[in-house]
Amino acid sequence: MSRRDQSWAQNKNLGHFIALVFYIAVGYFFYLAAANMNYVWKWNSIPKYFLYEETKNIEASIDGKLVLKEGKYFLEGTDTTVELKDLDSSFSLEYKVGDEVYQFDILASKSETKVGPVLQGLWVTLKISFFAAILTFIIGIIVALMKLSSYQFLKDIATVYITLVRGTPLLVQIFLFYFIVANIFELDRFIAGVLALGIFFGAYMAEVLRGAIQSIDKGQFEAASSLGISKTQAMRYIILPQAFKRALPTLVGEMIALVKDSSLVSVIAITDLTKVGKEIVANTFSPFETWIVVALVYLSITSLLSFIGHRLEKRMALKGGMS
Repeated sequence: MSRRDQSWAQNKNLGHFIALVFYIAVGYFFYLAAANMNYVWKWNSIPKYFLYEETKNIEASIDGKLVLKEGKYFLEGTDTTVELKDLDSSFSLEYKVGDEVYQFDILASKSETKVGPVLQGLWVTLKISFFAAILTFIIGIIVALMKLSSYQFLKDIATVYITLVRGTPLLVQIFLFYFIVANIFELDRFIAGVLALGIFFGAYMAEVLRGAIQSIDKGQFEAASSLGISKTQAMRYIILPQAFKRALPTLVGEMIALVKDSSLVSVIAITDLTKVGKEIVANTFSPFETWIVVALVYLSITSLLSFIGHRLEKRMALKGGMS
């Protein structure tokens, strides 16, 4: 290794060290600020947000004796016999067969692992982001091609759509879709949220793809035409793959923004991750722990998307270099 490379590596390591010290100092500052707050931290309740144990009990409905007949449990009272239909082998008996029990006594119980509210909200967030992302790509490609079309009316439709959508806040559009469009067409609030997100980010996606397509050398169209390839085939097999490759970093950024902005659908009572966070705060009065956990969950999603985007960039760059 040359002296220049050694010096570069040393400077890089020094830069990493300075950044680490900076973030440690920032973290310590927030730790001191939190320690001086008049607030009781409840970190021990955090695991229950993800998974928790639920105990299910079976109570005696009458006074009587616990008996077993043909593999089924019954309560034999003085006047009647009641079958315990819910009692099966998964329950742990609190009484032995033949014991006398009294009404409202707990006959058996079992513990079940339940999915916590954070994981339920995460699932809704992932679903709405996934379907909105598909709609975003479909709208983005169609509108980008309309914007580049030789037909003026298609250009005008695309231009007005992009101007209106990009010129108004997403929150306002979500309200409009939910209170107007969803009511007119009797749409579910989940579908209204997906449509609002997809149409909003579709406008941004269209502009990204339009710019990427226009950055491709026009000579490739001419070369394709000289080979007898139609414009549609050239766009599909030659231009669009290159455009997606060039626009990939921006496309990944838009998908990350979509996931984060999906939190806004909580305003129309969709129980996504943000809505779940609000409900947890209302029930537990633990705002700091709750929102820190919610933020970390969103960060994990966006970090995964960013990682996938970087891997795709490297793979495409490798293929481009090999070709």
